[in-house]
Amino acid sequence: MLNKYARAFFTRVLTPFAALLIRLGVSPDAVTLVGTGGVVAGALIFYPQGEFFWGTIVITLFVFSDLVDGNMARQLGRSSRWGAFLDSTLDRVADSAIFGGLALWYAGRGDSLTLCAIAIFCLASGQVVSYTKARGEAIGLPVNVNGLVERAERLVISLVACGLSGLHKFGVPGVEVLLPIALWIVAAGSAVTLGQRVVTVRRESAEADAVAQGGNG
Repeated sequence: MLNKYARAFFTRVLTPFAALLIRLGVSPDAVTLVGTGGVVAGALIFYPQGEFFWGTIVITLFVFSDLVDGNMARQLGRSSRWGAFLDSTLDRVADSAIFGGLALWYAGRGDSLTLCAIAIFCLASGQVVSYTKARGEAIGLPVNVNGLVERAERLVISLVACGLSGLHKFGVPGVEVLLPIALWIVAAGSAVTLGQRVVTVRRESAEADAVAQGGNG
């Protein structure tokens, strides 16, 4: 849902920056790699130490590379299958690092195996939600469904909650409860989205099979 509106807005905002990088001779693939590296470093260095505020600042600075690289490719007229593959693959790496970093915190000094398990579920379900769409499209189905919690929602909910939770180190009371709440929301929303995708693929495959059998008849 957020993808539909937020992506268009931030694409317009980041277009001048993308144009500057092109003038400097930076390639879209380089932006993709650096952006992913920054997200992974921010998540796996700061989050396991409970430094949620600064970790979120670092991640947020780099996560916009996901929009910049595509913008650069369009300006250059170089959109390619390789670029789309690299971008999608590294998105999964970045998402895994974020929830993996949270799982490491709760498995260690965060001292909550329940929330560790929820963070791992968020990690795994996010990968499977993406896989269901990719696999459905690979077998020729459109997978026309706007899921309840897709990648944009997972990132916004998680990162906003992480950043706000980190403010407790600056003396802001009560904010530390926001991250556990957000993880439960993301986990539940991801489970619903997975169900939506599976139901949609089942329906579309049945329709496609019926059309094929009718044509053969």
